[in-house]
Amino acid sequence: MIYQKFIKRPLDFVISSLMLLLLSPIFLLLFVILGLYHKSSPFFTQPRPGKNGKIFFILKFKTMLDSYDEQGHLLSDEERITELGKVIRKSSLDEIPQLLNVLRGDMSMVGPRPLLIEYLNLYSDEQHKRHDIKPGVTGWAQINGRNGISWEQKFKYDIWYIDNCSLALDIKILFSTFFNVLSGKGISQEGHISMKKFTGNSTKDYTNQSVL
Repeated sequence: MIYQKFIKRPLDFVISSLMLLLLSPIFLLLFVILGLYHKSSPFFTQPRPGKNGKIFFILKFKTMLDSYDEQGHLLSDEERITELGKVIRKSSLDEIPQLLNVLRGDMSMVGPRPLLIEYLNLYSDEQHKRHDIKPGVTGWAQINGRNGISWEQKFKYDIWYIDNCSLALDIKILFSTFFNVLSGKGISQEGHISMKKFTGNSTKDYTNQSVL
């Protein structure tokens, strides 16, 4: 409790600042390359629910084209992802801009991953506890299978992390994440670019939240 209340946020600020400094050459290189490639913003932004369901805009490097079919519907992820995007995703370089979300205080370095707003009403009460803390750039579920495990198992890992959050655990997760990124483990679920959509069930309405 003391760690979460007094230590975690200052530590997030220090770590994200140092990582942005170390990764700044890669950040700037991808900013230029993706800007030229897409002929628009190199960033992908999307509203996501954070702590207590408060909505913020997550920031990532863009790995897909904005392509539509003849009816004006957005094409599937598999049809829109670029070859460059596949490389960026496999190396997790698309996640680098989220360090800016951490600096802002929207996210933490470690915590449950921020998912889609449309999932809010699909969680059980237990699963909804994943919003009791700030979402993370990485988390316990990410080092224990990432997108290669089921949604149910992913949520169990998220809740376990919330109940057991500590400095030692965060350090373990950060180091494990580094080695997982190098190996490319759990990037996607079989048959999907990342992971199939969550289709859980809940009768409660959690979506009446304000956007930052």
